[in-house]
Amino acid sequence: MAGYRHRRFAHSSAGEVSLSDLISDLTAGDDDLAERAAREIANLGDDALPALFDLLDADAPDARWWGLRTLALIPHPEVPLRLQAALHDPAPDVRQCAALGLSKQPSVDAIPDLIAALESDDRLLARLAADALIAVGSPALPALIAALERGAPSAQREAARALVQIGDPDAIPALYRAWNDGSAMVRYWAETGLDKMGVGMVFFKAGGE
Repeated sequence: MAGYRHRRFAHSSAGEVSLSDLISDLTAGDDDLAERAAREIANLGDDALPALFDLLDADAPDARWWGLRTLALIPHPEVPLRLQAALHDPAPDVRQCAALGLSKQPSVDAIPDLIAALESDDRLLARLAADALIAVGSPALPALIAALERGAPSAQREAARALVQIGDPDAIPALYRAWNDGSAMVRYWAETGLDKMGVGMVFFKAGGE
């Protein structure tokens, strides 16, 4: 913190802080300094995009991570495309950051890649991908229902959770089938969703007849 104040004082004595100075702060290896720089860079809006896009090609995963984290703060149609591409980054932390960013800037185009991430052995990535699909909302329903019915068990759990959080009544038949046939956690989410949508008891009664 003291280091950041010292740098800001030095910058302010010479005038406005330059974007290059802020990028240096962003990639200095100090998380507190980087977070403050990210917010200042985001305030620059579209003018900061080229420098942040360049960071996505950096060799250091940490630089790519902070580039994505900052991009997620800037509403621009190009940003979700960059976040989507980063779901395939070789570094797990960067992939997680991309999924988190897509929960802030939802993208229908990213649905297939997010569904694929539900199958990941990285459970944090899978959960963040599900959160991003929740942010997409109803357009993600067909892909989530397919994952619920045909995905790996871990993907089925996240798909069920996402369908419940979206709360679209069109998911009711799939949730009912999952309640009948799914694992314990899938059944839990299916029952939660059916109750949330006010149809749980109706379906349970029908299933027992």
